[in-house]
Amino acid sequence: MAKERMLRFVNVAREMPEKRPPNLRAQDFHEIYREFAADKAAEQASRCSQCGVPYCQSHCPLHNNIPDWLRLTAEGRLQEAYELSQATNTFPEVCGRICPQDRLCEGNCVIEQSGHGTVTIGSVEKYLTDLAWENGWVKPIKPARERTESVGIIGAGPGGLAAADVLRRAGVQVTVYDSYDRAGGLLTYGIPGFKLEKPVVMQRIEQLENGGVQFVLNCTVGKDLTFDAIRGQHDAVLIATGVYKARDLAVPGVGAKGIVPALEFLTASNRKSFGDEVPDYDNGTLNAAGKRVVVIGGGDTAMDCVRTAIREGATSVKCLYRRDRANMPGSQRETQNAEEEGVEFVWLSAPKGFTGGDAVDGVMVQKMRLGAPDASGRQMPEVIEGADYVEPADLVIMALGFEPEDLPNLWGQPELGVTRWGTIKADYKTHATNMLGVYAVGDIVRGASLVVWAIRDGREAADAMLEFMAQGAAVAAE
Repeated sequence: MAKERMLRFVNVAREMPEKRPPNLRAQDFHEIYREFAADKAAEQASRCSQCGVPYCQSHCPLHNNIPDWLRLTAEGRLQEAYELSQATNTFPEVCGRICPQDRLCEGNCVIEQSGHGTVTIGSVEKYLTDLAWENGWVKPIKPARERTESVGIIGAGPGGLAAADVLRRAGVQVTVYDSYDRAGGLLTYGIPGFKLEKPVVMQRIEQLENGGVQFVLNCTVGKDLTFDAIRGQHDAVLIATGVYKARDLAVPGVGAKGIVPALEFLTASNRKSFGDEVPDYDNGTLNAAGKRVVVIGGGDTAMDCVRTAIREGATSVKCLYRRDRANMPGSQRETQNAEEEGVEFVWLSAPKGFTGGDAVDGVMVQKMRLGAPDASGRQMPEVIEGADYVEPADLVIMALGFEPEDLPNLWGQPELGVTRWGTIKADYKTHATNMLGVYAVGDIVRGASLVVWAIRDGREAADAMLEFMAQGAAVAAE
C-alpha cells in the first residue's frame, strides 16, 4: 500500500504544483512516476492467479483477454502484452485511465473477491499503452487495399472514432462530422485532463487522420449540413452523437447567475488547457478560483466537477447527493480520490431552491432518508420534514445527468425510430436502426453510459456496416 500511495501522490503532484516538495521539477516527477509505474505494473501483473473462470474478462464490456496480457507483462514480454491488450480495444490508453475498473474488471477479480485486494488492471493497461506509444509499437493505419464504399459518421466521440478505426483499417473511406472544433467528444472536452491527458486523445486522432479518416469539424447536423445530404454522400451512416442535453431542476432561483451546467464548466476548463480563449472562464463565470463551490449530483460527471474545482483553487468544494455513499452511481474510487483532495460529501441531501436573487449565494438543502425500495430495488429518498438549511455557495454546478436531443425533429427525419426516453432504437448486436443503412451507437442509444461501452458499440457497428456494404456490392455485381 505504501507504493500505491506514493504512486498516487506523484501522479497528483504532477498536476497540482502546489503539492510538490520544493526544488523538484515536473520532469523529475514524470521520471519518478514512470519508475514507480513500471515497478508496480510488473508487481501487480504477477499477482494474477490465472484462475479458471476469469471474471475480470467476462465483466469487461470489450471482453479483453486480461489474464493473458497480465501474464505476458509479468514475464517481461511487454510488447506482446500490449499487442494482445489492443487486439480487442481500440483505445486501451483511454480505458486504462478512465474506465471504472472498480465496477468492472477489478471489482470482479477473484483475488479481490477473496479479500486480498484486486490486481490493479487499469494501471497496468495504462502503463503498457504509454510504453507502446513511446517505443513505436502502435502501428499506423495502413489498409491492405482501398475500397470505394464510404461511411459518414456523425459524432467524433469514442463510439464514432472506434468505428472509424475499424472501417478505415478495412479500406473504407470514412468521414467524421462533429459540431466541436476538435475531435474526441467528451474525451476532449468533457473529461478533465488530470484523468485523461489531452495529448493522449490527440495522438489517436492524429493517427486516424494520418490513416485517411476525414474530419469535418464545426459542423452541426441539421444546421450546417442536413442529414439527407450526409446520407446521400455515403453508403452507410453511423449516428454517434452522444447525449449532451443537461437535466435541470424546477426549483426557485434556478436561473440565478452562478448556477452552471456541469458540461459547460468542464468544457471551459479543458479549453483553457488547450490554450483557447475562454471569456467565461477568464471573467469567473466558469471558474471556481476563490469560490465556495457546491456540486449537485453523484455520478462520474459530478466527481469530475468537484476534482476540477479543487484544482482551480476553490476555497471549499461540497458535493450534495440525495442518497448515501453506498447508492452513489459514480465510481467509489473517484469518490475516495475526491475526499483525499479535500472535497466534502454531504450525503442524503437534495436542493429545493437557491438563495441570493440575481446571483446565487446559497443552496436551500432538504435532508433526506432512504425509504422503501423502488421497482429497481434501490431505496427511494424521502424528505425529513423540518431539517432544511442553507448551504453557502458562490458557484453551483449542476451535474444531474444528460438526456438525448430530439434528433428526428432536429434533423427532419420523423421516421427515425426512438424509444420513449428519446434515445434511438437500434439492434442490440448490429446497431442498425429502422432506416436502411443507418446505424447508431453509444449514449444516443444507451443513454448516458461508459466510454468502454461506446467503444464496443462502435466496433460492432463497423463490422455490421462492412457486412451490409459487402452484401450491397454482391447484389450490384449480379
